[in-house]
Amino acid sequence: MPYAEQLERKQKTVEDLIGQYGRVDPILRMKNPDHYRGKVTSVFGRDRKGRPVCGIYRAGTHEVVPVKACRLEDLRADRIIQTVYALIDSFKIRIYDEDTGVGVLRYVQVRTARATRQIMVTLVTGGAVIPSSKKFVNALVRRHPEITTIVQNINDRQTTMVLGDREKTLYGPGYIEDVLCGKRFRISSRSFYQVNSLQTEKLYNVALDYAGFSGKEKILDAYCGIGTISIIASDRCREVIGVELNPDAVRDAKYNASANGAENVRFYHNDAGRFMMDMASKGEKVDILFLDPPRSGASDEFLNAVLALGPGKVVYISCEPETMARDLDVLCGRGAYRMKKAVPVDMFPYTVGVECVALLQKAF
Repeated sequence: MPYAEQLERKQKTVEDLIGQYGRVDPILRMKNPDHYRGKVTSVFGRDRKGRPVCGIYRAGTHEVVPVKACRLEDLRADRIIQTVYALIDSFKIRIYDEDTGVGVLRYVQVRTARATRQIMVTLVTGGAVIPSSKKFVNALVRRHPEITTIVQNINDRQTTMVLGDREKTLYGPGYIEDVLCGKRFRISSRSFYQVNSLQTEKLYNVALDYAGFSGKEKILDAYCGIGTISIIASDRCREVIGVELNPDAVRDAKYNASANGAENVRFYHNDAGRFMMDMASKGEKVDILFLDPPRSGASDEFLNAVLALGPGKVVYISCEPETMARDLDVLCGRGAYRMKKAVPVDMFPYTVGVECVALLQKAF
């Protein structure tokens, strides 16, 4: 579909879903919408004839469709994955079999940093041992000296989740760093980081503009991840509290705050809804809530906590307009908040996905 037509469709989608609550401004497009994905995950499996194959699952199945290159993905990531695919046979690294649980390599995930050009390769294995792992890593780095670090993630569970809970670093520091809105961030394999960092800067600049800082605000950043919004906003307000359930992300967030000299930011490993409800029970207040939930949206418990805490402004960032509309029905439909404005941001060109940021103002 021509890019202009994609944008029109996404604009209409957002307007149809949340336009009833307030103004929706024109979508923010990408100047060059190709090869924007900074995180690429390739499934390793076997085709119907038993031959090794790597790519993506066919929709609704676990049949692997071979992918050598993709218009969405960072070209460096695609090339590295193809090199891994070419090396596995000579190093006798067996492909993991989902049915029997036998084998080694399940996925290869590559994360690339736009600003620093750093690259992290994560080898997801079904067990702790990779045959000739040192020689394999050396061979991979010789072919791709641009690789900054290589991590082995061990996922021995029968699950659709790509990453497991155990990791070890095979090469380099075990993380990469990127620069976003002038701040430097450490990113580990299991931490969330937006896949399109160029558009993320546009998204965050809108969100910070919506907040309308005076410099005196106390901010709560729910689902804060590695602390990107918290740390970028820290220069513009009095105090920031970030809450995140992923312990790896919280670890990275604390490091990132220290590395950026953000002394007015505190991070907590907790459920954001419970954390806010506890604040409300103690009579504590925040001026602005930044809310960036997963694709499934906010839970009922979280939305009730927002209503109980009652921040003056809510800046809601969403990667799924349908769940955003559902949540706005609770926050705005009941009269507690009014949506002042919103704007779609095209974070995912050539897909139906669209990001959106909305400003909610307390109604009373």
